[in-house]
Amino acid sequence: MTEHIGVIGGGIVGIAIARALSSRGLADVTVLEKEQRVAVHQTGHNSGVVHAGLYYTPGSLKAMLCKRGRVLTRDYCRERNLPYRELGKLVVAVTEDELPALANIEKRSIANGVPGLRRLGADAMRDVEPHVAGVAALHSPHTAAVDFAAITESMAGDIRTAGGLIMLGHEAVAITTERGKVRVTTSHSEFVFDRLIACAGLQSDVVAGLAGASPAPKILPFRGEYWGLSAAKQHFVRGMIYPVPDPRFPFLGVHFTRGVYDTIHVGPNAVPALAREGYGWNNVSFKDTAASVMWPGAPALARKHWLMGAKEIAASLVKPLYFQQARRFIPELRMGDLTAKTAAGVRAQAWSLDGSLLDDFAIEERGPVTLLRNAPSPAATSAMAIADYVLEHHVLPRRGTTGPVPRMP
Repeated sequence: MTEHIGVIGGGIVGIAIARALSSRGLADVTVLEKEQRVAVHQTGHNSGVVHAGLYYTPGSLKAMLCKRGRVLTRDYCRERNLPYRELGKLVVAVTEDELPALANIEKRSIANGVPGLRRLGADAMRDVEPHVAGVAALHSPHTAAVDFAAITESMAGDIRTAGGLIMLGHEAVAITTERGKVRVTTSHSEFVFDRLIACAGLQSDVVAGLAGASPAPKILPFRGEYWGLSAAKQHFVRGMIYPVPDPRFPFLGVHFTRGVYDTIHVGPNAVPALAREGYGWNNVSFKDTAASVMWPGAPALARKHWLMGAKEIAASLVKPLYFQQARRFIPELRMGDLTAKTAAGVRAQAWSLDGSLLDDFAIEERGPVTLLRNAPSPAATSAMAIADYVLEHHVLPRRGTTGPVPRMP
């Protein structure tokens, strides 16, 4: 008898998992999404970069699944005639004191099998990006740009073609387990599943709570804001220009990205969002903000990152401060070259009771319920590989099935 598996979440990870299940004939699948379309939040509000795996700890889920996910994403885009552009990325050490951190990223990149990676001196890196300033760089030629929302919409079509259901406007409000079955009550109906997989992104801890799981890790929403680059200065950036990230902070810092449709954005920064889905300073949820402030790990996090946080908030509110961060990499840049802010994104960052921020992907199993508790970048790049991982480690073993995940038909 075919299992009926529910998936909560219509972002790229949830849709990739549902597609893997339905297209391989492993289950009857129903996706529950609270919005009126898929890919509304993190999937539809990111820079569209397909990462090659430079930064991640070797052996981590991020490192392994990003490597595989990049190939799966590339192949899927080619099969479906979706845009996929290998624009390449430079990670730039602006000053010599950043060289040790650059060397550490190079070591990780080699361990992670990043294809085509090259270490470049000042002259060679300007052959790649003529307007960039710095003393050395790493060049990742296979870092690519895509439209993750379009990929998600295409995979949603695959689910429907295979007979799966995508129920839009269905927000999960209760989850109960009864005699091995999972009952999900939504804002409009009830569903009973043999298994449930929750990929709720910004709401992942809320959904985990509905399933009776621990409130930790909790989601701390960070907003990333982008500025556009004026049309007259689009030639300043051929592909992507990234900083050497500060290892003390879980975000990459302001960078330049040419998107798949040739628009260039500058950013993102990382400021605390005042609501889980707060895309601007005027989007405020007192409930969400109070929950973050009252979290047991909040004092420890504030002590550790208060200075960086203050700088990020100041740069968000004062354009010249944001501009100074960007101008480090392109000295020819002028204040007026940064046009109006484009749409911001909100990252679902999981943090623990002690205030530490989770770095790797985190998956928890609670009986017949599988919960993705932390899936930040490079989750979009890794989505199809995450789907295979969930099938291999959390779906098939419960059937007594081992071995490789069945391939797509």
